[in-house]
Amino acid sequence: MPWVQTTNLIANGGAESDPGGTGQPSAVTGWTVLEGAAAVVAYGTPGYPAPGGPGPADRGRNFLSGGTSARTRLTQLVTLPGTAQIDAGTTRFDFAGWLGGYAEQDDGVRLSLEFLSAAGTPLGLCVLGPVTATDRGRATGLLRRAGAGTVPPSSRTARVLLLFTRDGGTFNDGYADSLSLSLTAGGS
Repeated sequence: MPWVQTTNLIANGGAESDPGGTGQPSAVTGWTVLEGAAAVVAYGTPGYPAPGGPGPADRGRNFLSGGTSARTRLTQLVTLPGTAQIDAGTTRFDFAGWLGGYAEQDDGVRLSLEFLSAAGTPLGLCVLGPVTATDRGRATGLLRRAGAGTVPPSSRTARVLLLFTRDGGTFNDGYADSLSLSLTAGGS
């Protein structure tokens, strides 16, 4: 069987489907808010990452933040293609995101990927982040974090979860951008 790779399976992983704001809570297309209130922030907004600062080279106009809540959780459920290859154990995943925060604050974000069976039973987990102030050199910005592995056989969906946490201040300055999940299926 030939190798087949998916495009990014995460909807709106760069927050480009929504207008960028100034950090106030806003709707985020493609994501379900489980707790708190996220914000889509425009690069260059005063007090936030600059367009030329640490972050993805191919960034768009916007990124996600935790808004004004001490704790914000966003999720989306992805239907996985290629179930025959998944069940044969020949499908690999690549999962990545740019995660960060503000200056010396340890507000942060964790990005997780949980593989689920058709019945919703957890079969595997990959967690990225958080990126600490020390990791960032106490600079405002985002750093790339990535994980890869084999999709567990019997997986039918993947739950992507963003958890933003505020350590101090008024705004939840955990930042996320350029989130991606792709699958590569191969045969013998």
